[in-house]
Amino acid sequence: MNDHLDALRLFARVARRGSFSAAGRELSVPQSTASRMIAALEREIGASLLIRTTRAVTLTDTGANFLARIEPILADLDAAEHAARGSDELRGLLRVGLGTSLGVRLVIPRLKPFLDRHPALQVELMLDDHRRDLVTEGVDVAFRFGTLTDSTATVRKLKTWPRALVASPTYLKSAPALDTPADLAAHSVIVGPQGVSDWSFRKGGTATSVRIEGRLKIPALEGALTAAAAGMGVVMATAGAIRRELADGSLVQVLPDWDMGSVDMHALFTAGRAAKPSARAIAAYLSEALADA
Repeated sequence: MNDHLDALRLFARVARRGSFSAAGRELSVPQSTASRMIAALEREIGASLLIRTTRAVTLTDTGANFLARIEPILADLDAAEHAARGSDELRGLLRVGLGTSLGVRLVIPRLKPFLDRHPALQVELMLDDHRRDLVTEGVDVAFRFGTLTDSTATVRKLKTWPRALVASPTYLKSAPALDTPADLAAHSVIVGPQGVSDWSFRKGGTATSVRIEGRLKIPALEGALTAAAAGMGVVMATAGAIRRELADGSLVQVLPDWDMGSVDMHALFTAGRAAKPSARAIAAYLSEALADA
């Protein structure tokens, strides 16, 4: 039974990593042994699960279906083992999906205490701006900003940040006056991850909306903020994302008296099955760690 379970865990890791050697390193199994274990599993099942080439290891259709069925079971086993131990110790691999800026600016700088608290836990940060599918890509928990489109996920709100407009002092020195939202029409606006849209403003009992086109479009927030710091225009971001630039003076807030609403950060878990204890733990930890962000 243990050999079979080990083979299932190994298969899941090979499938997600696309490599026998990478999966073997994570589970402390030599590559040759990993290859033999998967071959034995395929013989036992009576079907080919993986396509092996010199460049990559990919799933067959049967393998993809098999993976989708066993991963919830493996997650439930991990949760059962964690409960049986009766301790806060977390083990295994935790796969976390999050955007680049969220990871670099807010999560990674605060991650060390969590890792120190759980030395037996492996954490894989799937750091990019692609909104990963939790089920097909094996994501245990994803952290996302803004409006959510995945209606099948279990969601927990962790944090809310106000929106802010910023620009570099150099840009503002030579740019037209910027005293009201309407003045944005005379300014260079950098369109960031939010895309082309109407920006809404509120001040006291006054509400207004400005259509933003923007000559420079940079979907990645890191790039948009870099462009703003280099004097290329005004950009919108969450207050939590721009603390570093506001502190060092490379960016300053404009129209600070106008409310632009807020953006929520959520933790997303796969619906229909219990979240891994480690996934729940990191969400709870970040909810506290980001309190002052």
